[in-house]
Amino acid sequence: MKYLSLLLTAFLIYSCNSDSENLPAVYYETVTNLHAPLEGGQGQDNSGPFTKFDFESGLVTENEWDIAFRGTSIIVNGGSSLNINSEPERNGNAGAYIHNGLFTELESVDNDLFLQDSEEGYAIQTGSGNGWYTYTSAPNYLINPIPGRVLVFRTRDNKYAKVEIISYYFDAPENPDSAINESRYYTFNYVYQSELGNTSFN
Repeated sequence: MKYLSLLLTAFLIYSCNSDSENLPAVYYETVTNLHAPLEGGQGQDNSGPFTKFDFESGLVTENEWDIAFRGTSIIVNGGSSLNINSEPERNGNAGAYIHNGLFTELESVDNDLFLQDSEEGYAIQTGSGNGWYTYTSAPNYLINPIPGRVLVFRTRDNKYAKVEIISYYFDAPENPDSAINESRYYTFNYVYQSELGNTSFN
């Protein structure tokens, strides 16, 4: 019986190691309806907590985070604060830049392009046409992702991800209507390179 137990333990260890070694270094994921609420606006200061996200787990998190969302703003866990309400403390080395081109055709990272958040502004700029979206005023009042804008991130622990934002509205309607479709719900695709030092998305 003791010999059988040892064999079973060895098999389990080998199986776990084999599974770990066979895991892909590059992950493709789709996130739907990530809620990024925003308080204030309409002449008042923006406020409320940021929704923090971890690329490795693909989950919203409270502690270990790479990027965070509030309304149309996207911040990184790196650099310094813009000194606005409820901005989370940064404790990583995350950075970002915008690549103009097709999401599927971006094969690797350019480390020379990364920026970090600072008192002067976010690495992913805010405002219509500056970062990832355009804003259409009356009568539509719509936030739409800019085609061909890929957000490239260095994570808090020096790995990499690329992001394609699909929609800013709940359940990602093809033709959103601001009077009907609830906003501040992100749907996006991302590719995560889990291998430290590897800048390729292939």
